[in-house]
Amino acid sequence: MELRTNPILPHGRLPARGMHFFFALLPDEPAREEISRTGERFRKSHRLTGTPVDPRDLHLTLCDMGKPEWLEQSLESMLMAAAGKVRATAFPVTLDSAMRLSAAHDNQFPFVLGADNPTAAATLALRRSIAEAQQQLGLRVVGVSSYLPHVTLLRGSSIDAVQESMTPIGWIAREFVLIRSFFGQSRHEVIGRWPLGVAPEPERFDLIGLDNLPELLQ
Repeated sequence: MELRTNPILPHGRLPARGMHFFFALLPDEPAREEISRTGERFRKSHRLTGTPVDPRDLHLTLCDMGKPEWLEQSLESMLMAAAGKVRATAFPVTLDSAMRLSAAHDNQFPFVLGADNPTAAATLALRRSIAEAQQQLGLRVVGVSSYLPHVTLLRGSSIDAVQESMTPIGWIAREFVLIRSFFGQSRHEVIGRWPLGVAPEPERFDLIGLDNLPELLQ
């Protein structure tokens, strides 16, 4: 998405041409390795052709950068400020399906690993929180509820339709990140990290044996 300089935004700074920002979850190292192996297996078993995503760039996108309604500082600074407002707890991420997405960008159909329902619910909640925080600072995110969490493995113009279940791959999302990307360069830079809080432990209730009940009633 290319942003054009708006004359009503004289005090801020838009990203350089060809630069983009988005928030994401990154798999831990064991999950990253398993995702890469799974992608290679699908490439061989389904004879998929296209450009694979560099294992170092594997990610699950949470939320795109918002469209500026006003800018009093650089867009990058505003995105970081918005991220600092987000409060959420860590949660498990599970990828359990492989598919080619029907939507294409520049005639490149992504082959992806899709998330299960609990992951979809948790990531959508975090996506909404990030979008709301951006909105508070003048960055409008559209289509927040139109969301399919996934990790892209491959992009190509001739990828056949695939959709099947697979052995789940999972990790615990303990942070989310802000990524600076560059169109046409297949290059990502993580420029900010924000931890997700620890979920509170459920209260524990010790069961009282019936043999001890008379003593407790005395």
